[in-house]
Amino acid sequence: MKVVATDKAPKALGPYSQGYVHNGIFYSAGQIPINPATDAVEAQTITDQTEQVCKNMGEVLMAAGTSFDKVLKTTCFLADMGDFAAFNEVYAKYFTSKPARSCVAVKTLPKNVLCEVEVIAAVE
Repeated sequence: MKVVATDKAPKALGPYSQGYVHNGIFYSAGQIPINPATDAVEAQTITDQTEQVCKNMGEVLMAAGTSFDKVLKTTCFLADMGDFAAFNEVYAKYFTSKPARSCVAVKTLPKNVLCEVEVIAAVE
């Protein structure tokens, strides 16, 4: 197993890794909208937070040796399902290959953010 770590995405908030590659598959931890340059949540809207999440995920995917077009499955967490349409608009710009997906509303996310995304991707 290979640990995936990059300083271009937020560091883990607890005892976990940004991700692992095993047998040609990348498994990510969830990414939230922390700006890695400031280590703070700066975006306030669901649109801006989703953009930051996707930028963070792009950096982690790159560190793992893969990319958005190799993502097989995503799991998306929203603090409010009322944000579903706005979240999807941004998400669709990044996940153009339309991977399998689950999207659920949760009571609370770390740092009270509005969204979180984790992925499983092929590494070639």
